Amino acid sequence: MQDPLVYLNGSMTPLSEARIPVLDRGFIFGDGVYEVVPIYARKLFRAEQHMARLFRSLAAIGIPNPHDKQQWMALIDAVIKAHPADDQMVYIHVTRGVAKRGHAFPKEPLTPTVFIMTNPLVLPSAELRATGVPCVAIEDLRWLHCEIKSISLLGNVLAAQTAAQHGVVEAIQFRDGFLTEASSSNVWIVRDGKLMAPPKDNLILEGIRYGLIEELCAAGGIRFEARRIAREEVFSADEVLLSSATKEVLPVTSIDGKAIGNGRPGPIYAQLYEAYQAVKAGMR
Repeated sequence: MQDPLVYLNGSMTPLSEARIPVLDRGFIFGDGVYEVVPIYARKLFRAEQHMARLFRSLAAIGIPNPHDKQQWMALIDAVIKAHPADDQMVYIHVTRGVAKRGHAFPKEPLTPTVFIMTNPLVLPSAELRATGVPCVAIEDLRWLHCEIKSISLLGNVLAAQTAAQHGVVEAIQFRDGFLTEASSSNVWIVRDGKLMAPPKDNLILEGIRYGLIEELCAAGGIRFEARRIAREEVFSADEVLLSSATKEVLPVTSIDGKAIGNGRPGPIYAQLYEAYQAVKAGMR
C-alpha cells in the first residue's frame, strides 16, 4: 500500500495525512511510550503480554490509559483489517498529549495522543539464520529506566547506528562489565547446555519473548538461569542469541570479529527456534 491507513486520535486516516501539533509532548520531550506487536495470519501474537507491558509503561510514567483492553484490541483489529498482509507488525504510540512547553507534567488534565500503524512483518532470511549474525560490543550509556518502553530512544538509536557503522546486525551492550541488552533485542548466552539471560530489572526492557523463551525452556528440558552475566562470559559462551519481535530468535556467531563457540549456530538455538515456530503454528 502506497499510503496505508493508520489510526490517530479517533480516526482512520492515510498515513500521509496524519498530523500532530508541534506542542505534543511526545514531539517536544519524547514523553510517551510505545508497543510493537507481531501479527501472524492476522492474529496477534502474545497479545495479553503485549497489552500488559503497554499498560505497565503507561502507569510507570503517569499517563492515564486512554482505553481499556477491549477498546485497544478493537482499534488494533481495525488497523490490521485495513492492510492486505497476513503477517504484520503493529506499532502503538501513546504520548501525554499537547500542552504549553514545560518540563514538569502540566497541572491540567491532558488527552493522550494515540497513534497506531502497521507494516508487513519481515523476518530474518533462512540464509541469515543458517549462518548466524555478527554483532559489536559497546558500553551501555542509556538511562536507568530501561524497563519502560519509552519513545525516548536516542540511546538505542545511537547503539543501532554504531552497529550499522560496523556493518553488523546488533550492538550488544555492557554496563559496568555486565551484559544488559542489544539496541533493540534481548541477549542470551548458552554454556554447557544451559541458557542464561540478564535478570528482569531496570537495566533491560523485558521483551515479550523473554517470558516465551522461559516457557520454551521449561517445556523442552533446557536449563535456564537469570543472573548478571560478565562480559567475558559472553565472549566465551558456547552460543549467543538475540530475541525480539522482528528477529524472533536469532543466533550470534561473532562479536567484535571474534567467533562465538565454533562460529556456527548451535543446538540450543535450533531447539528454541523450532519450538518458537511450533507456537506460531498453533495459532492457526
